[in-house]
Amino acid sequence: MGRALTVFHALGLLLVVFSIAYVMPLLTSVIYEDQSMSLDFLLAMVWTAAAGIMMWLLTRRHKSELSIRHGYLLVVTMWTTMPAFATIPLLLSIPGLSFTEAYFETMSGLTTSGATVLTGLDSLPPAINIWRHELNWLGGLGIIVLAVAVLPLLGVGGRQLFKAETPGPMKDAALTPRIAETARNLWFVYFMITLICISALKGAGMNWLDAICHAFAVMGLGGFSTHDANVGYFNSPEIEGVLIFFMLIAAMNFSTHFLALRGKSLKIYLHDAEAMATLGLILLSCAGISLFLWLQGVYPNFLTALRHASFNLVSLATDCGFSSVDFNQWPIFAPLWMLFLGCISASSGSTGGGIKMIRTLILFRQAGREFVKLLHPNAINPMKIGGNVIPNSVVFAVLGFIFLYFMSAATLIFALLISGLDFITAFTAIIACINNAGPGLGAVGPASNFGVLSPFQIWICTFAMLVGRLEVFTVLILFTPHFWRK
Repeated sequence: MGRALTVFHALGLLLVVFSIAYVMPLLTSVIYEDQSMSLDFLLAMVWTAAAGIMMWLLTRRHKSELSIRHGYLLVVTMWTTMPAFATIPLLLSIPGLSFTEAYFETMSGLTTSGATVLTGLDSLPPAINIWRHELNWLGGLGIIVLAVAVLPLLGVGGRQLFKAETPGPMKDAALTPRIAETARNLWFVYFMITLICISALKGAGMNWLDAICHAFAVMGLGGFSTHDANVGYFNSPEIEGVLIFFMLIAAMNFSTHFLALRGKSLKIYLHDAEAMATLGLILLSCAGISLFLWLQGVYPNFLTALRHASFNLVSLATDCGFSSVDFNQWPIFAPLWMLFLGCISASSGSTGGGIKMIRTLILFRQAGREFVKLLHPNAINPMKIGGNVIPNSVVFAVLGFIFLYFMSAATLIFALLISGLDFITAFTAIIACINNAGPGLGAVGPASNFGVLSPFQIWICTFAMLVGRLEVFTVLILFTPHFWRK
């Protein structure tokens, strides 16, 4: 009981911090002179802050340093509670929207999945579109990372939170000695690249609202758009080129971006084995899929195929979820390869989802070690990636993660199949959701959305997004008896 009260105390503080996020859509409603939206977001801000303050006051006697168990419990509680509060303005302003649909939308935003159940995006109030995309942006680097820069000031330590939420097997590789300073440095880099992206999109032809929204979405690799036709609405090679560049930036480790900025040298990227593997695999796939689509007669020439294949492949490979054409109509090999890349391509420490490239490299090297061991049983063959020796404990953790990742995906796919969905829709919906990648194929392809699913199916996909965003272990550990034992 005491453990839960300590978690609720910290959660109350986080809700108060989260209530500040309503300021941006509130200001947007004022700028666009939409008084009803102003009232909706003001109410949402007050209710969220009031709930947080009340929770904090009722549990103030249980304020203490968070243990590792506290951290895991708080991360999951936060990532399930904040989407619930984020539904308030959607429920107040969109007629006929159910809580299930609104919760899916906000969970998709905060987990940077980019899957949507909404239609008529072009006619949504600007404040609602800003709110959806701000959720993408906030979720991109993790609200927890922001919180660890704030919670120490409030007397609640944050290292356990950072370890529980930060993706990738190299969680202890701190950029600075203090976790709060690390969080602030990461947010500074994130913020500055976002400003550059907004300027680039405005220069490429977007208006300010679209530029801000799509910059938020691309930096969080969230894939939300202000238009039902997504990026295809603009039909602009310049805009697509800008988005490709920033999707690749967001798919790389932000620690690498920080180190490159601090060292004022691009050589940092050349020494990042994960970044080089990510870029190499994606660029080779762009060339290969472009050639495939051209030879299949999908596009009349190679350059047209290169344009559409590159944008949509980079989008799915980085788990962003933008689309410029209905790739559901392409020969099935191409979109399935794109979804496969979404499982492995994003770097750890990026805003992407999936297994992450570092784990892919570890698995690949481990397979090589097994071959060597078969031929030379007594050989000492340590694993090295980027010149660094990878401990066996990390290798075993990665193997455990991969097993749980695929078992979770398989279980959720079967849950959708038993609910009546066809295989392609069920398979790709779960792969897209657990990788936080946006659209799938079949009924949930880029020309449609997840609004065609039943409430039960929507909740299954919602859970898949949560499991994917928190990298499986953080969620599933709560279902083990060991977690609750003293």
